[in-house]
Amino acid sequence: MIDSLYIAWRYVSYNWARSLTLVACVTLIAVLPLSLELLLDESERQLLSRAETTPLVVGEKGSSLDLVMNSLYFGETLPELISMADVERITETGLAQPLPLYVRFKARGAPVVGATLDYFDFRGLHIAQGRNLALLGECVLGARVAEKLGLKPGNTLLSSPESLFDLAGVYPLKMQVVGILKPAHNADDLAVFVDLKTAWVIQGLVHGHTDLASITDPTLVMDRSEGNVTASAKLPQYAQITPENIDSFHFHGDPTDYPITAVIALPYDDKSSAILRGRFVAGEQPRQIEVPAEVIEGLLANIFRIKNVLDAVILVVGLATVLALVLVFALSLRLRQREIQTIFKLGCSRLTIARFLGAEIIIILAASALLTLLLLGVVEHYDEPLVRALFIR
Repeated sequence: MIDSLYIAWRYVSYNWARSLTLVACVTLIAVLPLSLELLLDESERQLLSRAETTPLVVGEKGSSLDLVMNSLYFGETLPELISMADVERITETGLAQPLPLYVRFKARGAPVVGATLDYFDFRGLHIAQGRNLALLGECVLGARVAEKLGLKPGNTLLSSPESLFDLAGVYPLKMQVVGILKPAHNADDLAVFVDLKTAWVIQGLVHGHTDLASITDPTLVMDRSEGNVTASAKLPQYAQITPENIDSFHFHGDPTDYPITAVIALPYDDKSSAILRGRFVAGEQPRQIEVPAEVIEGLLANIFRIKNVLDAVILVVGLATVLALVLVFALSLRLRQREIQTIFKLGCSRLTIARFLGAEIIIILAASALLTLLLLGVVEHYDEPLVRALFIR
């Protein structure tokens, strides 16, 4: 058998182009379904693990999937906004603890998550470097974001405008990085966390102005009389919050009307959860309430239906490839008739020729198996970011 493998190896290496083509065909047919299975398993793990630990999500009536994906995984699709008044309504029921979220803006491609400190306790997030949020204009970075952007406590991070032409005159906010979170191996690693008020500063709802008495630019002042200074509309808002100007930042309007994207509701027990859901279903509350695990299970059901279609397509392509490989070997035998006749003349039997051909197939399959394992190892190593890029984000 060793002699057969040696002769087969010499033939395979001499006809390297043909051999590489066969190896590539077999490898692709093996890698595609197995890689898809790995990615779907990882997507199911990521989606369900976070959804199962989030009891209820409250938001504006509309797409439940958009609401859950934005609240749990900080997806790019923005659900209809609700307000802080909804947080008060949930608090007044005495059935759950509300955790408001405002996930709307970005900073260098990373989602900016406006939340309270209770969110960190709920998700079990801990500071690895620096400290937690304390002042307006500060941010805490997820582990992956900090690594990707090369930031650490003491650096600054600029928020990204929602559009190229900001007609509202809201400038990007230069935030102070005060802490880096420990790796959580979920969507929190990819986010920039700020206080809700800081998120409203980014939107322009909370802002401060320059000390008008110290202004010397005449284009910024309309009138000075009896110690009163009237500013013109040209007066800019701050793009950075500092110890010198933080006291000048103030609200405009009723804070209960300030926007948020969702509220994570943490019922105190199963009975409270059932009662709270019943009130929303009965229409006593103007918003919708969703159980994230149920929404994600519905999403996964659709994904696996698509997977069944892909499996069928891969199976058909695989059968076509196998038939093509059989045809290649059959044509190869016809082209190698002179070689086979020479082998016969040397006294070898048909069984010997079969061993030679079998050894060639074994070498090709072994090379394909080795390459398949290597590629699957790469997919398994990078399955987490691949799932986030392909399925979640």
